[in-house]
Amino acid sequence: MSRDSMLATRSKRRKTKDEIMKIVLVSVVVGFVVFCGWLVYETGIFEAGQPENRPCILLQQTTTAEGGGNKNADAVRNQTLEAAEFTSFGADHAPAKSVILGSTDPKSNFMFKLELSSKGAAIRSAVFSRFDDRDYKDPQPLVILSPVKLADGTEILSMANKGFQNEALVQQGRELPLQDLHWKSYDVEKADDSQTARFEATIKVQDTNEPVIKLIKTYKVTPGSYLLDCDLTIENLTDSEQKARFNLAGPVGMGREAVRSDMRQVMGGFRDSQGQVTSVPLKSKKLRKAKELADRRLIKPGCNFLWAATTNKYFAAIVVPVADESKDFCDWVADKTGRFYNPDGDERANTGDETIGLDLKIGSGSQPLVIQANSKRTYNFQLYLGPKDKGLFDKNELYHKLGFVHTITFMPCFCCPAAIINPIAFGILALMKLMYGFIGNYGVVIIILVFMFRLVMHPISKKSQVSMSKMTKLGPKTEEIKKKYANNKAEMNKQIMALYKKQGASPIMGFLPMMVQIPVWIALWSAVYASIELRGEGFLPFWITDLSVPDALYRFPTTIIVPLLGWKIESLNLLPLLMGVAFYLQQKLMPKQATAATNPQVAQQQKMMMIMMPLLFPLMLYKAPSGVNLYIMASTFAGVFEQHIIRKHIREKEEAESKGLVATTSKAGGKVKKKKPKPFYRM
Repeated sequence: MSRDSMLATRSKRRKTKDEIMKIVLVSVVVGFVVFCGWLVYETGIFEAGQPENRPCILLQQTTTAEGGGNKNADAVRNQTLEAAEFTSFGADHAPAKSVILGSTDPKSNFMFKLELSSKGAAIRSAVFSRFDDRDYKDPQPLVILSPVKLADGTEILSMANKGFQNEALVQQGRELPLQDLHWKSYDVEKADDSQTARFEATIKVQDTNEPVIKLIKTYKVTPGSYLLDCDLTIENLTDSEQKARFNLAGPVGMGREAVRSDMRQVMGGFRDSQGQVTSVPLKSKKLRKAKELADRRLIKPGCNFLWAATTNKYFAAIVVPVADESKDFCDWVADKTGRFYNPDGDERANTGDETIGLDLKIGSGSQPLVIQANSKRTYNFQLYLGPKDKGLFDKNELYHKLGFVHTITFMPCFCCPAAIINPIAFGILALMKLMYGFIGNYGVVIIILVFMFRLVMHPISKKSQVSMSKMTKLGPKTEEIKKKYANNKAEMNKQIMALYKKQGASPIMGFLPMMVQIPVWIALWSAVYASIELRGEGFLPFWITDLSVPDALYRFPTTIIVPLLGWKIESLNLLPLLMGVAFYLQQKLMPKQATAATNPQVAQQQKMMMIMMPLLFPLMLYKAPSGVNLYIMASTFAGVFEQHIIRKHIREKEEAESKGLVATTSKAGGKVKKKKPKPFYRM
């Protein structure tokens, strides 16, 4: 090929590349513009405004639609009945009003502050007085419950009375949406340091304005208690018996407390036939994927219902329907279902507005609430808003009896179920609290606990390391046996086991001690990870000021986003880096397989382990709570020190054996004696 033709070919190639680059750039720009336009459209800027509130609420059609923000379902639900066709019911709106119970001032001795809303006679928000939101810049009292704002502007509030029905409404297939009604509110009543708020709503026949049923709802908070009372009185204002049923929203709007994974879930507590409390959890991930109502239902066949709760990593909101005096369980709660709210509707459900909630159905078709003529009946609820603290649950008789401890969730796996992990983890938590009483620093407690555990498990670890050392030295011989009996698997296994037996090595003993330790390690890790005691507790005043979040030695002015991976890094976390150093030293001290010198594949595997272990774990745990990383780092460094001692022992023993000497016991003065040869056979 001539020089001119080569130049021409290069020129064509260059032009082709330029054209391709132009096409790519144009495609990117067009795609970006389309994407921006889609984002603008999704904001709803072109949608019409919301309709104005009416002075009273009317009947709505009952519907099985379950998705929040479903506009088609809402359109059907908002249809009102014509008076000529049915007996219409309604209720007048009262002026909108907010009522405050409790306080966020720790000196007041109230555990939380409630903002109550006249709309649905509900809890608009609940804020703790003794826990903050862990904002390092400006910590504020922690909001435990908040409104859920759906895409159509609807708000879901905790403990709001929802669809109400009497017998006539059931026959018509209609309900009164009490969650849309502003109930009549009264001023706060104070007695014996407690505070009470009262709301009222009267249901009437719309045409005649005749009152039928009066609803009276009260909230009561008491200083020093995480428990509040919520009572609903249904008063029959007619001369005939009334059969009613209604829906009640449980706690909603609980935020995420986990730094990384979302540990929020809905739970139901039940008592079985043996009198033991058991629970049914529904994690937020399962609720998000649920397509049928049955997938969101809290049910335990053969057990009696006690309570329903929404929980996150550290806190719980538990609704307890109070049973009648003659019974030890509540039989008027017909159904309990969990909900997952995703207001902005993003497919991955990870924009931060997602939350979970509860729905309770009070009364049913087969067992409605029966209120006799000109009489009333009160239904009592208790709501626990507080930390998941086993010490608190065990100390309080009611909490203990109802089994609130079931809301404390650790992280069992298929090899270590909750029946094994939970008792060990609770034991570790009790030991940590005991040590904290003397030491006063949970960071120091974690380090001491790790070294204590290493010391207790040292005999098992030593036996495992000795067995593994023997196994690695037998590598070349086992390779020879595998090659010799490559076509006879049974004989190959027989010869290998004979070799192990002759040399006093055991593959089982090399791994069995590790398997014994796994449940304890998982329980210890879970106890540190989920302990409410570590929330907000510091280790050092200048570093690791909160063991429940990353250590953040230095916070970056702006968030760094890792290319391709999309990871967001807000700070320089030193503990994971120190952990990488510890893993590297641990890998250096691990017994090397003797076959690595002759087998390139084994050598390459060892080399990869030397690189991957110190990199993988720090990356995986970079944003983990500093208490967890402190535990892992301390355990790894303790393991490095322990391996150094064990390897020294193995070397001394090998040197003694090579000289024909074996170690004697301490009773003989700690000296060594010559190894006696074993007889060829026994007499």
